[in-house]
Amino acid sequence: MMMLRCYPVSNMFMFRFNYKHVGLCYNRLSVPFGSLNHHNHNIGFHSQPINSTNDSPLSGLEHVLMDYLFGKKKSTEVAHSIWKHVVKKGDAAVDATCGNGYDTLAMVNMVADESCNGHVYSMDIQESALQNTACLLDKSLDLNKRNMVELFATCHSKMEEVVPRGATVRLVAFNLGYLPGSDKTVITKSETTLLGMQTASRILASGGLISMLVYVGHPGGMEEYETVEGFASGLSVNEWICCKLQMMNKPLAPVLVLLCKR
Repeated sequence: MMMLRCYPVSNMFMFRFNYKHVGLCYNRLSVPFGSLNHHNHNIGFHSQPINSTNDSPLSGLEHVLMDYLFGKKKSTEVAHSIWKHVVKKGDAAVDATCGNGYDTLAMVNMVADESCNGHVYSMDIQESALQNTACLLDKSLDLNKRNMVELFATCHSKMEEVVPRGATVRLVAFNLGYLPGSDKTVITKSETTLLGMQTASRILASGGLISMLVYVGHPGGMEEYETVEGFASGLSVNEWICCKLQMMNKPLAPVLVLLCKR
């Protein structure tokens, strides 16, 4: 079972899929995000035929969500698909935990325009993570795109020190937990993650997104998740839309938390 939950303030909206397999259908939220308020206590999904046009700015995203629901997509793939509907060419993006570099690589391809405008600020406290990211970028990007990425050996709590003031930051992404393939005792911490979220909320442009993939299966992971949820639930409903995507019968599966700045 999958849960998509929005929690702008104290009230918590729970969206349940009422899926009907009738030909080629997708499930769509019947109330747009912009109209959510504390009066919407029961919000359902309904099925409609897929529109083959690309008029909607979220065209194609419904397929990714349905694939996730039926176990065909990972939460990382859902996150990347959502980013593509938020990030604009020429924007700045921040990878707050660069890990092995796959998020950074995705970001630079999203922000790069024909003149290679746009910029990605990527950081990690582990030297191995920065080396892995640099190696991936060097073999995956041409020189012009590679020059759009800066790598910093610093904590995400200090991102305000490396992102220039006035930059149009449309996306800040966190992968919380430990570096895959590395020392599992070196993990992100609740204290610095909270500082990082606070900083990200300040530098993010209107219409931007803080994307957080929270791994909970390691010691300290659930505590960090509770910190993330507490921060999100305390944001102003007038300024933020906060959602999470979670598998309810897989308690150790990562949780995707999305904080959208109005």
